[in-house]
Amino acid sequence: MTHELLHIIQATIANQASNIKSVLATVVDLDGSSYRRPGVRMLLSSNGDMVGAVSGGCVEKEVLRRAQSVFKTGKAKIMTYDGRYRLGCEGVLYILLEPFYVSEELKNAFFQEVDNRSTFNLNSYYKREDECIGDFFSEILLENDKSFTFSKRLNNLKPDTQSVKVFTQKLPPCFKLLIIGGEHDAVKLSKMSALLGWEVEVVTSVKDPKTLEDFPGAKKVEATTPEGFVVSGLDNQCAVVLMTHNYAQDLRYLLKLKDCELPYIGVLGSAKRREQLQNDLFEYTTDFDESFLESIHSPAGLNIGAITPEEIALSILSEILAITRNKKPINLNTISGKIHSQN
Repeated sequence: MTHELLHIIQATIANQASNIKSVLATVVDLDGSSYRRPGVRMLLSSNGDMVGAVSGGCVEKEVLRRAQSVFKTGKAKIMTYDGRYRLGCEGVLYILLEPFYVSEELKNAFFQEVDNRSTFNLNSYYKREDECIGDFFSEILLENDKSFTFSKRLNNLKPDTQSVKVFTQKLPPCFKLLIIGGEHDAVKLSKMSALLGWEVEVVTSVKDPKTLEDFPGAKKVEATTPEGFVVSGLDNQCAVVLMTHNYAQDLRYLLKLKDCELPYIGVLGSAKRREQLQNDLFEYTTDFDESFLESIHSPAGLNIGAITPEEIALSILSEILAITRNKKPINLNTISGKIHSQN
């Protein structure tokens, strides 16, 4: 996930400022099943701190222990972790442990691409062998055709793709949630969205403007009107939830969003209110694609019996995940076989 890589790079920069060494652990391959899939990463620091996780918490101490040789020698290695007799996941993890350094050039380029909401590509070179030491490394490729490794020693190294395997991963921009509304329920939704690593922006009324202090976890809070609202920052990695508690406001914002190709637009309210919104949309304009109506979910959220603002926020976030991951919500105990292989 992009937000996890972002946190790892931020922590590494802080480590470098304090002369603390960093090692990046990346799950590059898997036999069987695991808590998380290949591509998950965590940062190990020479002072014992860790950022992120490669499993549910049962593997991390072993990864830190076996990373000590990388801290000492500066040479990358592959480790395996066999959970078939220790974990419920019943899988074997192949983990690349490599020295991790963020150059000034990489830092500037990376954060610029994050702000531009660009897609990243990462390649990790490895072997499927336990305690295998060698010139294994990861590289990140940015949209401006620049590529960087995470090791000063291996900056110009070209991998021998005949003798090593490559794990390739594409990371889209951080998922963004735009909350339109500034009441108590919007605060809860903002806070819970941030826990998912989403980039949260909030639009409030000019009559009752709010600040970042009012919305824990939000990246941006602004007060505007539907007419002054700018949609240029919205893309297919964004969801919008309308919770103004004002019918006329919701309708005006929907008219501004009609040309955005969003996977999800949630609107609070009843089914009767939804029908009225759809009818009024046609009254004001017919200049929109049918997919726009399909993206509108009202009442917003899954039917999980939510009552409190926190529970309602959970139901909305669950629906957004299900829609954007193309999943039909079902009980996991009805699934036979691998969970992550289900469509």
